[in-house]
Amino acid sequence: MNERTEFGPGRPVVLRGGTVLPMDDGRQVLTHTDVLVVDDRIAAVGADLPVPEGTVVIDATDGIVMPGMIDTHRHMWQTAMRGYGADWTLTQYFVWYYLEHGKLFRPQDVYAGNVLAAIEAIDSGVTTVVDWSHGLQSVEHADAAADALQSVPGRFVLAYGNIQQPPAEWTGTPEFRDFVNRRITGDDMLGFQLAFDVTGDPAFPEKPAFEVARELGVAVTTHAGVWGATGDDGIRLMYDHGFMRPETVYVHAASLSADSYHRIAATGGSISVSTESEQSAGQGYPPTWAIRAHDIPVSLSMDTSAWWSGDLFSAMRTTLGADRSREHMEAHAKGETVTHCSLRADQVVDWATRGGAHALGRAHELGSLEVGKKADLVLIKNEHSPVSFPLLNPFGHVAFQAQRGDVHTVLVNGRVVKHEHRLVGVDLAAARRQVEQTVDHLRSTMGEEQWQKGMNPDIPETSILDNPYTYTDYHSDSTHSR
Repeated sequence: MNERTEFGPGRPVVLRGGTVLPMDDGRQVLTHTDVLVVDDRIAAVGADLPVPEGTVVIDATDGIVMPGMIDTHRHMWQTAMRGYGADWTLTQYFVWYYLEHGKLFRPQDVYAGNVLAAIEAIDSGVTTVVDWSHGLQSVEHADAAADALQSVPGRFVLAYGNIQQPPAEWTGTPEFRDFVNRRITGDDMLGFQLAFDVTGDPAFPEKPAFEVARELGVAVTTHAGVWGATGDDGIRLMYDHGFMRPETVYVHAASLSADSYHRIAATGGSISVSTESEQSAGQGYPPTWAIRAHDIPVSLSMDTSAWWSGDLFSAMRTTLGADRSREHMEAHAKGETVTHCSLRADQVVDWATRGGAHALGRAHELGSLEVGKKADLVLIKNEHSPVSFPLLNPFGHVAFQAQRGDVHTVLVNGRVVKHEHRLVGVDLAAARRQVEQTVDHLRSTMGEEQWQKGMNPDIPETSILDNPYTYTDYHSDSTHSR
């Protein structure tokens, strides 16, 4: 299909006759419904809509039209290492990235990873991604990350972090302030957060970084409740110093006490659950069962393609599986039987859309399909797949049946970025070349023996089991036996 002819700037688009999931409170399902997009907004939703002359018509018959999905925590710079750490534990991840080889990534390597991750996101119907970019060792790395995000037609939030320096150090430099002034200009397509963790050190060395975030008026996203790294002590420090805010996003939150959940709930924060990660790496059991008990808002994320998939279909599926598995096991232990699932398919679809919009403070314009909201839309339709029919439970179909290959059309900000299962206006060959250069650089710098060994690295004599962050000597052996 000719992009210039079919999808010219400002040309309206209508998706005709699909099953529409608006993602409203009532979980409506609208059958045989059209969605009209004019400029960057949803202009109308209804049956047999009249459309302006010259409107591009996309046949959504037998498909599902839903809001674009939102990933609130993805280490995009690591995507060039896709699958490399498939057998890692979290400790091995810390050794490889924090202590040994994460320092080898050049600005161009951050760029390559970000571009590939951004393309992968829109290809799988994820229209907004928080780039949890904790590999920004210099402002040059940060500029490369931002350049990459702005080169791909998706919506992104750059969560600026640097695991190689104390948060108080990198947030306090004039170079960092200059970056913020130059690059964070209110662009609707590029948001900004600060990304750092709280070790629990009673001296609270992260406090100056929180003060910078407050001065800049930006949210903090933090890995909380990560076995062997962050826990209740960090939450208490944040709470006691007034840094737990409604806009704060707590990633994983999988090994926290009820006390910490109470504090998160009381201060209005939200939790980004990365179920594939928590199941496999060891942060703790995926916490949706606990979060729901405290009525804390939830969003979904996939963490890193160094291990797992880069789509939210897998996130929805594994989240349902983990939550339901725990519920059944607890019932069996008491000699009981679960007769109705507590977590339903429509809830995880909500977390993948509205949940992410809420976490980013953008629920007024993203995450649901309503007139006047931003036209970030996904059409799931695959006429060549026997799994595409019958369509009996659309929420269940999205959560359990659909995959990235079923994503037919994606719009971001009213622009068609994927159509008929093919990306539009994306140079995938260039992205491949850039990633190949990064892999060649890392492999040659490490040496072949270390490269192969890195897929199952040894654990050096270190305090890594107590604290993977090198800027403080604080140790807590609560997560292992000496």
